[in-house]
Amino acid sequence: MAIVIPISKSDHARIAVAIKSAEARTAAEIVCVLARRASDYAYVPPLWAAVVALIAPWPMILFTSMSVRAIFASQISVFIVAALIFSWRPLRFALAPRFIKRERARRAAFEQFYTRGVANTTNRAGVLIFVSLAERYAHIVADESVCQKVAQEEWRGPLDVLCSHLHERRIADGFIEAIDGCADILSGEFPPGGENELPDKIYVI
Repeated sequence: MAIVIPISKSDHARIAVAIKSAEARTAAEIVCVLARRASDYAYVPPLWAAVVALIAPWPMILFTSMSVRAIFASQISVFIVAALIFSWRPLRFALAPRFIKRERARRAAFEQFYTRGVANTTNRAGVLIFVSLAERYAHIVADESVCQKVAQEEWRGPLDVLCSHLHERRIADGFIEAIDGCADILSGEFPPGGENELPDKIYVI
C-alpha cells in the first residue's frame, strides 16, 4: 500500500513559518509529524496464513482419500502460499483490525513525542501534532506542564479542524490551522518567552 505524501517543498516552508509564528505567541514548543503509516503489520500474513492452513485439511479429510502425509504436506504448502498472498501490503493492511491500527497509530504518536525531543524542553511545555495517513489518525500529545493547565478536551477544536482538512487531502492547510489553534490555547497559559529549543519544521516519516 504505497502512501504518497501530498505535501510539497512549499508546504514544508509554510508549515515551518506557521510554527515559528505560533511559537512567537507562546513559550511552548510545537512539533509536527506526518507519518505514511504507523506500522507495517508484519504479524498479519503469518496469522491469517495459519488460520487458512488450519481450515484447509478438513475438506481434504472429508472429500478426498488423501493420505495423512499428503494432507500434511498440502497444509504446509497452503500456509506458504497464503502467507505470500497476505504479504501484499494493501491486503495486509486491510486485514489488520481497526482497533489494532488505531492503537499502533497512538503508540507511534507517543514514540515520536519522545524521539523528536518534545519531552525534553526546559519548561516541559511541548506539544506534538501527529498524523498517520494510512490509519487516518490524528492526535495531539502534550507534555506534563501543558496537561496540568490545559484540559484534554480543549485540543478537540484544533483536531477537528485538522481532520476536516485531512479528509479533503489539504494536509498542509490542516497542520497550519491546527498549529494556530494550539497556539491560541497555549498562549494563555504559557506567554511568550524563553529560547526556541526545537526545530520549526514538519517531520515526514
